Amino acid sequence: MTPDSTTLFAIAEIIWINLLLSGDNAVVIALACRSLPAEKRRLGIGLGAGAAVGLRVVFTAIVANLLYLPFLKLVGGVLLLWIAIKLLIDETEEKDVAAPPKLWAAVRTIALADMVMSLDNVLAIAAAAHGSMALIIFGLLLSVPLIVFGASLIIGLLQRFPAFVWGGAGLLGWVAGELLLTDPFWPGIVGMKPTDIMIDAAAAAGAVIVVGIGWLLRRRHATAG
Repeated sequence: MTPDSTTLFAIAEIIWINLLLSGDNAVVIALACRSLPAEKRRLGIGLGAGAAVGLRVVFTAIVANLLYLPFLKLVGGVLLLWIAIKLLIDETEEKDVAAPPKLWAAVRTIALADMVMSLDNVLAIAAAAHGSMALIIFGLLLSVPLIVFGASLIIGLLQRFPAFVWGGAGLLGWVAGELLLTDPFWPGIVGMKPTDIMIDAAAAAGAVIVVGIGWLLRRRHATAG
């Protein structure tokens, strides 16, 4: 394979990886921006997409090797569970709050969730780029339109079908469960490598935990109201 064809192949790989990995980011952005005023929603989506791509670049360039440290994914998984539950709590409380949600609060939520989810994404991106920072940045920038379009589309669905909020939060719980069981802590310290079935079970448990806690909090909120 010539250098030119190698570069083209790497670009194609990076673009494809980002297409596959943009779905989670679009869901987070949509959930966080769904209740912003219309005039701020587009800005929130743009800032959120920029945060998603920027964080992937930073993690790929600086901290990709930290993924091999024990407990990092465990902490990230717990943090992502909290973010997913918080989004459901916000959904419940919004109905009783007259003031519109704040733009920067939504962007902070997006950035925090993207930071956690980027932990896995950067490994695939760095491997495809073979250490070329120019290829990484090029491929990630090309993914911005997809993330923005996906978030805009999902927001429309969330507004038309509010039940999709629960599905989005459940998806974040699924990702959190996968993070928890793919941490190097298990084979490195415990001496046990989780199987694919165990990882899928943990992911499903994460989704159930998020939706279950969200449902309980919503029921408690309704009773208190």
